Amino acid sequence: MSAHVAPAEQALRAAVESSCAIQVSREAAAAFLSNELDHWLDPSVPPDELDGLVLARLVTHEVRWVGKHFLEADRLERLAAIKKRYDGADPYLDAFLGCILDKHEGRFWNRTYLSLPVLEVILAEHDLLPSGVAALLAADIIRYELCAAHRRTDMSPVGRPEPRTLRTRVRHSLRFMTSHLGGPDSEGLLAAIAHEPESDLPTLLLELPAPPIALAGEWLELTVQPVSTVHDEYFFMRVLQAHEMAFTGISRRMRTAIAALREQELGAAIGLLEEIVAFMDRNASLFRIVATMRYEAFHTFREFTDGASAIQSEQYKRFEGLCGAPPATRLGSPAFDSVPEVLAEVSDGQDTMSDAYRDARTAGRHPEELATVATLLRSLEDSHRRWKATHVTLATRMLGDARGSGHTSGVGYLSQWVDHRLFWQLPEIGVTDARRPAAD
Repeated sequence: MSAHVAPAEQALRAAVESSCAIQVSREAAAAFLSNELDHWLDPSVPPDELDGLVLARLVTHEVRWVGKHFLEADRLERLAAIKKRYDGADPYLDAFLGCILDKHEGRFWNRTYLSLPVLEVILAEHDLLPSGVAALLAADIIRYELCAAHRRTDMSPVGRPEPRTLRTRVRHSLRFMTSHLGGPDSEGLLAAIAHEPESDLPTLLLELPAPPIALAGEWLELTVQPVSTVHDEYFFMRVLQAHEMAFTGISRRMRTAIAALREQELGAAIGLLEEIVAFMDRNASLFRIVATMRYEAFHTFREFTDGASAIQSEQYKRFEGLCGAPPATRLGSPAFDSVPEVLAEVSDGQDTMSDAYRDARTAGRHPEELATVATLLRSLEDSHRRWKATHVTLATRMLGDARGSGHTSGVGYLSQWVDHRLFWQLPEIGVTDARRPAAD
């Protein structure tokens, strides 16, 4: 029997080493990047000998060693020269360099901090579902945490977490991932990390989902460019990216649901609203992942994220605007001041679910189906209210009296909008169970 077990163990070990690739040393990373920059800036090198993915990988190696905030000025100036020379040649590289150079060029904010332009290229080039990408981002949190444990990197307040925190973080990430992917293996994966995730590391890594297209996966790996070397910043960024992808998917469904309601396709509208409510409920689990953040770790890297804030989330504001036109006080608040493109969309009088539902009610057709729509809108209002309340609770614990990184008053600002309703123009759609906490 041992003759059969040994090859299997070797295969698992090889899978671990493949998933947890050995990090390039800091000195080697710096030398490789210097040579690659010389290559790109050499006018005698033909463009077809240049590989944007290779350059991005080498930049990422250096960022992971020093933090984006601490990249040397010479590096940044040379990357800026490459960006200018080859602008428009490769959408992936254009988006990547735009994010890497944000601090250098004085335009650091939420989109560039989270490499959202690169994620958007991945979505557009490969026609991937935002919810699927959100699941892949959660899977990468699991891979990152288990690989750090596998390497036995330093365990400290700013290093990898102790075993109990690791288990909690991996469990919540896995639940978010499987809620989007489903499948018969979900419970087995959750059981595998119930006690000691490191002991089942090979099995877990083999069963984590991978992007269906290799190029998408290669660029997805390069969409975390932390400003620091604090361990927890990596998973924090992945959670915020998953948040953006989740609301991208919700907004797409809401647009389609509005159109279906306008076309009197009530069955389709109801099905889409059911999905939206389920997605909104799942989003609460992202806060549970963030809740595993260590206070010291958060405040160590937060020093270098000033100017980038979740208040700048464009996809969340799109979702809010599609539910119903926000009141003037909301449109004039920092929430929409920080997303001018979305503010313009909302101000242009786009169609909303509130308008479509009200017009359908006025028409007086399909009363039973419209009653179901009303119930789903109420459920969405409830879920959104719980989501905001959870956000305030978490922010209170992590921020205290500190100001928000988006230049708001922090917790005080968030608390001010907890009672703001998505469907405030529809009195019949009220909040029914706002005090009920989100389920574990």
